[in-house]
Amino acid sequence: MADLILAQLTDPFRIVLAIGLVLTMLRTQAASGTWIPLGAGVIFIAVLIPMTMGAPEADRMQAIIAGIFSTALIVAVVLGLRALVLRAMGR
Repeated sequence: MADLILAQLTDPFRIVLAIGLVLTMLRTQAASGTWIPLGAGVIFIAVLIPMTMGAPEADRMQAIIAGIFSTALIVAVVLGLRALVLRAMGR
């Protein structure tokens, strides 16, 4: 399971989707809030990638569970980097 999470954390497609999720959340934050769009997006990304890869059913469930964790971690890192940049800019 740890190998699967590490592979997902370094997946460029997952990273780009997570960055896009954060950018979209920032644009629509006034209308839809913060946590519900992020949670729904994390689950969407975690399910989307294994479902399109064509893995066996047992491996797919493990990939989805690991994907929720790894995608949430990537989103947390992106939000942390955004906070650091905003702090450095004095905002």
